[in-house]
Amino acid sequence: MNKASITDYKYLEGTKVLLRDDLNVPINKNGVISDDKKIIEALPTIKFLIEKGAKVIIVSHLGRPKGKVMPEYSLQPVVEKLKELLDMPILFEKELFSEHMQKMLRTMKNGDVMVLENIRFYEEEEQNDEEFAKKLADIADIYCNDAFGTAHRAHASIAAITKFIPSYCGLLMTKEVEVFSGLIENPNRPFVVILGGAKVSDKIKLISNLIDKVDCILIGGAMAYTFLAAQGYNVGASKVDESKIEYAKLLLEKAENKKVKIGLPVDHLVAKEFSFLAEYDVCSTERFPEGGIGMDIGPKTIRLYTKLINQAKTAYWNGPMGVFEYKRFSKGTRAIAKAMAQNPNQMIVGGGDSAAAVRSYGYEPDFYFVSTGGGASLAMLEGEELPGLVNLKDKE
Repeated sequence: MNKASITDYKYLEGTKVLLRDDLNVPINKNGVISDDKKIIEALPTIKFLIEKGAKVIIVSHLGRPKGKVMPEYSLQPVVEKLKELLDMPILFEKELFSEHMQKMLRTMKNGDVMVLENIRFYEEEEQNDEEFAKKLADIADIYCNDAFGTAHRAHASIAAITKFIPSYCGLLMTKEVEVFSGLIENPNRPFVVILGGAKVSDKIKLISNLIDKVDCILIGGAMAYTFLAAQGYNVGASKVDESKIEYAKLLLEKAENKKVKIGLPVDHLVAKEFSFLAEYDVCSTERFPEGGIGMDIGPKTIRLYTKLINQAKTAYWNGPMGVFEYKRFSKGTRAIAKAMAQNPNQMIVGGGDSAAAVRSYGYEPDFYFVSTGGGASLAMLEGEELPGLVNLKDKE
């Protein structure tokens, strides 16, 4: 995907740039940001535009206010963090298209930064409303999308807006697209994919698409139990998507025909109840207890998966191996993170819970790439066109 970068635009000085960022960071009830990763990742493009003398107008969402003004989803804490990180004043406009906003736009100087209030306070955003997108486009000269984490959403400030204004990739978007395009088109081999999480339905299309491209797929998390059930194993009271068992059988058969290894857990941490205090036993797949709930991959599976990750020249990981938010069931997820961190090759984490785990364990600096977009990276690897990318200007 060869899209033009904002760095390709030659006349940024004095140009109003509408910059779509993904500043959707977790904020606690006291208004304190608990993880500023997405803000940090947005800084290179913002700083580039400031240095070039552009007038920067930042658009972002926060949470899911569903088209209503909800103070708990205000971008005010993000603005304060940006002031701190950029060490400069930041304009903050709370009312889109107001006379006050128009006045602020007229008085912006080269290198100024303005943040608009949460774009999801307007129901037209998630409706991908073209009239709303046109009004948004009219406040700037060019548009720059640096929000890879939302590039798979067909929303007004992501998709529809590109019909009305020259549109470019930001630095983060460019890097994300390069990494995932490389995975699809020319990965170094062996190429190992590690998939976890709860829902098989979230990953079925991905597995189907990747079978033609990878050497090995390792499966953990609750989704593993649907595949084990498809193989005829008893998995107790573990979560199984009954509607996807036949499809899981077809995927296993497809992988076998393509000579792609599908790794499934050979042992498990099994509890009698879903609780962070639950007592557990280590059980093999063949001896899974009636009524037991699989909470994490077991030690033999960890050793097996670690060995395969150690051999990989490229690996992509999306989804935890167990209920990692409960400390006693986090060993599998931590082990995957550690194995990848110790591999000097192209180890890539696809955002979401996996990226959060990697950061919490302190392994992020050891990875080749930690994506900001779980859903967007999955969509790219599934072979989908991303609404936030498809209409951006092509590189000349």
